[in-house]
This record gives sequence, structure tokens and C-alpha cells, in this order.
Amino acid sequence: MSEGELWAQAHHDGSARYLEEGADGAVARVFVPHTAERSAADVQVALRRVRDAEPAWTLAEAERTDASGTWWRVEVPAEGEVTRYRFLIGSGGARGGYTWLNAAGTHAHDVTDAHDFRLIAHDGPPDWVADQLVYQVFPDRFARADADRPAPAWAEPAGWDDPVVWQGPHSPVQWYGGDLDGIAAHLDHLERLNASLLYVTPVFEGRSVHRYDAVTFDRVDPALGGDPAWRRLIDAAHARGIRIVGDLTLNHTGVGHEWFRRAQADPSSPEAAFYYFDEHPDEYQAWWGIKTLPKLDHRDVELARRLYEGDRSVVARGIRDGLDGWRIDVANMTGRLGTIDLTHQVARAVRRTMADVAAASGDRPGWLLAEHGHDATQDLGGDGWHGTMDYNGFTRPVWSWLNGGSEAGPGLPHGLPFLGAPVAVPLLGGDAVAATVRQVHAAMGWRAWTASTTHLDTHDTPRFRTVTGGGTDGWVDRAGRGRDRHLLGLALQMTLPGVPTVYAGDELGLTGVNGEHSRTPFPWARPEEWDAATFEAYLRWTGLRRDRVALRRGGLRWLATGPEHLTYLREHADERLLVHVVRGRHDPVRVPLAALALTGVEDIATLAGEPVRARDGAAVLPADGPGAHLYALPPTGGPA
Repeated sequence: MSEGELWAQAHHDGSARYLEEGADGAVARVFVPHTAERSAADVQVALRRVRDAEPAWTLAEAERTDASGTWWRVEVPAEGEVTRYRFLIGSGGARGGYTWLNAAGTHAHDVTDAHDFRLIAHDGPPDWVADQLVYQVFPDRFARADADRPAPAWAEPAGWDDPVVWQGPHSPVQWYGGDLDGIAAHLDHLERLNASLLYVTPVFEGRSVHRYDAVTFDRVDPALGGDPAWRRLIDAAHARGIRIVGDLTLNHTGVGHEWFRRAQADPSSPEAAFYYFDEHPDEYQAWWGIKTLPKLDHRDVELARRLYEGDRSVVARGIRDGLDGWRIDVANMTGRLGTIDLTHQVARAVRRTMADVAAASGDRPGWLLAEHGHDATQDLGGDGWHGTMDYNGFTRPVWSWLNGGSEAGPGLPHGLPFLGAPVAVPLLGGDAVAATVRQVHAAMGWRAWTASTTHLDTHDTPRFRTVTGGGTDGWVDRAGRGRDRHLLGLALQMTLPGVPTVYAGDELGLTGVNGEHSRTPFPWARPEEWDAATFEAYLRWTGLRRDRVALRRGGLRWLATGPEHLTYLREHADERLLVHVVRGRHDPVRVPLAALALTGVEDIATLAGEPVRARDGAAVLPADGPGAHLYALPPTGGPA
């Protein structure tokens, strides 16, 4: 077996098929495939957990054996808030030996506890989150219902077809006039794309089109239609069965915020304690040193009461008004400044408030999603944020595999920047990409991973179509220059764990070289300019995600990786799906039929792409690329 052929490795993950959680612990199952070098009689499996900082051992019992391998079963007692565990898989024979299995995979050497599986005592994310497909809207650029609404005093009006100003001081004030009623008028588009949840960037009144510089948390921006339009949008979405998540900044306000203005005017005011003043009134801490965004000091009890602590807070009001959750802007920096670190305290309070409001009204708990652009490990897995925007474990590795060599565009002489790094987007092989996916999510944990959002791009990044080679002009890539790789990314987004999130316009093939440039007004009036092939692919892949429970709730077991392909199983008690995504031509991937619990390929149903061939007792997967292939395998029964 070569390094990239992973089908013969033992497997466990946090999905229901492998981890059956209960009140006092869980039942864990490990699947150990049969190989020519290893039979069921040669294997012993033991659970290693950490109890009071000391390893404790429990031998697993063989539960079921078939032609593909053996399922082992062992109980995992809960040891406090988080129980860390991994498995020791011993080999029989005169020479003995063993392999460790942790969340990062199997290892033929001793490992640290860093990537152990985790059993968490706290309640998990809302169960409904797993089934969602999110559509992200930047309100100013999506649709305009009221063409006669006057521009705000700070705005520089633009025509809907005017090019986006994507550099310089005019970018955040270029106002196209999109509004909330415009979003409500196009909810049929979301339904057509199989979206079940709408994520809207901030709607509180601000002094920019992005509104992350709020001047109040007490009213929706009149430029968007105000509070009545927000009510209409929430109701219209819910009437269609579409949930809605709001966007809230807890890290900072705008310099024009009513709290900050009072704080500057009166150093003895309650609001003066909401901010970090070095020297009153004009020397203060600001987000990233940007003086228009003064940073909030979460040591103040009154600030917490107004923003997120208790049923009269901004957080509570949003949930009570019908929001199904909050996305927290700059969550990684919220509550942090130098030696001050209150992030976990803030996250726990927000989640507790959301849960209390939902319980009081008889509703299900809301989803609490954190913006985090890099390693979110230390902020997840407890009783705070449910998940994160998974830039580190999805966006970055997918970009680095599917980078199409796009030209940098004006003002970017060194290529598209790699999500904040001072280098251009690299081009890596599938082996490296899979290693990143495995390592990031091993540290994050299964529960947080599956409650996190997967993005090909967002309003803060270049468009994925530009990354894949589709151009830099900010308009639709109708020539399809980056289409093939874009659609490979789409297939990964819809088939890997996590909650897929489509940024409005990706389904058309829109391009853009940075976050500002990617905020192109949606070309509703010019459907003939949409890239029809891309749009049809979005309809097909989002439909597969909607219809296939294994894609929404199944485990993830890697079968093989190589520079030009990623191949994995999504496993659920009711369904098994095989995913094979190919960037370029490679030697055929061969997986023994017995390893898939099959006797022949006639039982494999092709859902997307080309059929599987059989040769010498193996399933031979397509070797030409680019291409994305999805297959349904018969369920194996056994452990749920």
C-alpha cells in the first residue's frame, strides 16, 4: 500500500456511525480493515483516555466482522468537561508492534495528546445545523426594491452596473442602494439553489456600505428599509422554511456610534468604560489601529448587559425577533487586547443568552458562528462558539489545490494574496491539501468542524472564480476560463463535512481580486450574461447535498490521495457515498472491492461523473481530469 492509499487504515470519527453519545459517556466504534498483512485474528484494539492527567486503558471488543474488516466497540466514560481519547491497535505475531489512531489518522510512532479525539460534556450545536446550506448576501449589492430611496449623507451613489471601486477611501462609501426588501423579493432564487439558511452581513445603521462600523445597535439602517423591512425579510424567509442568521460585531463599534460619542463627551459616563481610552477623549485603542473603529472593553459589566448578557441585550433581541442565530464578526479578537483575554467569557455569555431566550419561547437553540481566519482550535470545543468560518481547514487548502494561475490584476503585481499571508496563492498537490484538512480538523474536533461553515470565498476575499483562473475584471467569467476548477471546488464544498456557504454571485461565475472587488452588484437584469454551465452545476451539486443524508451527517473516511486527486467515503447508517475529485490526469486509483464491502461494481450507482470500472478484484476510479465523481454504495448495516 502506497502512502496515498488510505483505505487500509483503521478509522474512527465523531459522527453518529462511530460515536454513540450518552448522558455519562459514549460508545466508540473503530473500523479496522482486513489486509493481506493483517487479519482479524492478528488485531487487538484498546482505548486510551486521560483521567485526572493519567492514561487509563480499556480493551475493545470485536462487534462484527465481514469481508472488509472488523468493527470494534468500547465504552468511553466521561471524565469532566472534555475527555480526550485515542486508540492503540496492536498486531499479533512474533514481532508484535502497534499503531496509534487519533483524529489526525494512524501513526506507526508514538504521538502526543494534541490530536486525540474529544468527547465533550457540553450540549452540542443545534441538531438542525447539520442539514443547512447557507446563502450569504451583502445587502448593498444584492437587489434594490426601492429605487427612489435617497442615498445617506455619507454615501457616494453608483449605478447598478457601474464598476466597483475596490481600492482607496471611496470603496467603503460607494453606495449601490441594495435593500432588505430586494432580498425578500429574490428568495425564490435561494430556494432554487436549495439554500435553507440566509446569512446577511450587518444591517444595523452604519457609515459605510459594509456597516461593520455601526452607529447604533438599536435600529436597522434606514438605507436598507429600516426595522419594518427587516421584519418583512425575516417573516418572508421563515414562511418559505428558510432560516436567517444575523451579523454582529462585538469587537468594536464605529466612531460615530452613540455610545462612543457619549464616551468622548463625558469621561464619567457609563459608556466611557465601554472603550479603551489611553488619554481621553482622542487617544484610544481601535481595531487594527483604524481610528474609525474603536475597540470595546469587555471588562465592563454594563457593556455586557447591553450587548449580550441577559434578555434585554442586543443578542437576545435579535433571537426574540426571529433570528435563528448570530455570526460574530472578528470573534477571534473579541475580548482580547494584549494581556487581556476574555474571549471565552464573551462566547459563553452569548451562547447562554441565546439558549435562554430560545427556551423561554419554546424555540430550538440558535446557531452561534464565529469569524476566525486562522487556527480557531483554542476558541472551540467548549460551551462558547459552536463553530467557525472554516478558512483554515477548507478555504486555504482548496485554494492551494485549485489555484488556476490567475493574473494578479492591477495593483497586485505579485499575484493574488493568500488570505492575509504576504505571499501569492500557492499551488500544492492533493496529498498536502488532505494533510492540512486532517490536521486542522483533528485539532478542532468533529463537533466544531461539522458546525462550521465552508466557504470557497466570502465578501472579505477574492472571488474563487478569480483564484481558479477566471479573470480579474469583477464581472462574470462567461468564457469559462476558471470554470473547471471552480466546479471541482464546488464538489468539495458540497461533499466534505461542514455547512456549505455560497456567497451570492458565485453561482454565476463572478470574479474579483479582493474583498471589496468581490462585492459586485448581482446582475439580475442580465441573466443572459450568467455563466449557465456554472449555474447548472450549482443546482446539481446543491441538490445532491440536500438529498443525501451521508453528505449532511455522515462520517469522513479517506480512501486515497495523490497530487491530482482526493478520494473519500461519507458514511451514514442509511447510506454510503464515495467521492472522487480529480484535478488532472493521474494513475488510476484502485480500491479493492472487498475493502468497500462489495463483490462487484454493478452495485455502485453513479450520481455524478463517470462510472467505476472493475479490474482484478478492484474498483478502478476515473483517472482523467478535471472531474468530480460521486457514487452511492450499498449500506453495510451494522453499527449505526
